[in-house]
Amino acid sequence: MEQKLFSKNFTLVVAGQIVSLFGNAAVRFALPLYLLNLTGSSALYGTVTACAFIPAVLLSPVGGIIADRVNKRNIMVILDFSTAVIILTFSLLRNETNLIVLLTVTLMLLYGIAGAYQPAVQASIPALVHQERFMAANSIINTVNSFASLVGPVLGGVLYSVYGLTVILWVCTACFALSAFMELFIKIPFQKQTSDGGILKTVKTDFAESLRFVSKEKPAIGKGTLVVCGINLFLSAMIIVALPYLITEILVLEAGLANRLYGFAQGALAAGGLVGGICAGVFAKKLEIQKSAVILGICAACVFPMGIALRLSPSGIINYAVITVCCFTIMLFSTIFTVQMMSFIQRETPRHLIGKVIAVILTVSLCAQPLGNAMYGVLFEVCRGFEYVVILFSGSASLLIAIGARSVFQRFSVQSDGLIHEKKNCGE
Repeated sequence: MEQKLFSKNFTLVVAGQIVSLFGNAAVRFALPLYLLNLTGSSALYGTVTACAFIPAVLLSPVGGIIADRVNKRNIMVILDFSTAVIILTFSLLRNETNLIVLLTVTLMLLYGIAGAYQPAVQASIPALVHQERFMAANSIINTVNSFASLVGPVLGGVLYSVYGLTVILWVCTACFALSAFMELFIKIPFQKQTSDGGILKTVKTDFAESLRFVSKEKPAIGKGTLVVCGINLFLSAMIIVALPYLITEILVLEAGLANRLYGFAQGALAAGGLVGGICAGVFAKKLEIQKSAVILGICAACVFPMGIALRLSPSGIINYAVITVCCFTIMLFSTIFTVQMMSFIQRETPRHLIGKVIAVILTVSLCAQPLGNAMYGVLFEVCRGFEYVVILFSGSASLLIAIGARSVFQRFSVQSDGLIHEKKNCGE
């Protein structure tokens, strides 16, 4: 394991992430937009994107189990190369078969691969980076992710509007092929684990072992997962549903301007994640796990100005400015919280379990997201004309979660050995 952060192997992982995530962001932006432009059906658009989300939920735990039993370098290479082949196949077949079916299957494969890919990347960090640099390493990975989410759709939109879908498909194919080639040169320490049965038995055993670890052996991770689940349900889902709905349907804005402003707001979200990732790296030594609840409280507090502005101001531009600034700030601090939690999990989890545990957490978080999206879709429809009530409900629920999380995170203290231990209640 390297003492310095930017060793050759970690640098190659980061470089592969930059190229791969850029291609991923661009193609996942362009394909749904192509479908919407081609059919003009928002219902079909929503159905196809919802179907695409399912494999990500199902394959995240599988990806984590595989990450602990197969060389992580090989996983990254195979998945990136497979993605290049899938995009190339779509580009060759899109004029030869039913486009809607082909596009749906392609998106499902891309989302599924993304769900299986990320646990391998996160699980590789403890094998490549010294424990003291976990926070910095995770902040870099999150910064790269946010940067790709910011630049990918922007450049994808420019290429799509100027050259059409074909150029994007070829560029993204080249990105994934290049990423797979670079990852061939990564050396990640790997110790093969024994398996007592077939693949289904292995998956069941490993998944049960992960659940037992987060619920029994390290309940702090289990409690932290529930906190993340609650925040995704009440805060993240509200932003995902409210941002396009409020800007394009509720605020008093010209239709063309509203669509452009929504694009800028999406950019502000990605920029918040980028700044949050940088801050997590710069202030890594000061970001203790005990302060996580404070960070969540800041995220929750930023929701209230959005609701208050909607209630008091009739100006569409003023409301848009408040919403955009608040979403930027929420994303900034939520990214810092994500880096804290991921570093905590990596520090507390044995090497042979890290991939499976990360996958379980990602799966639980992903399951909460669609439930929250559906809930807020109904709430905004029922409360039409009183959208500020839904916003304030989201802020209140998130604040209660942050207050409850305070007692969870304060039960842990950092000892001289650098590990986090649970404080015992022994009459103190």
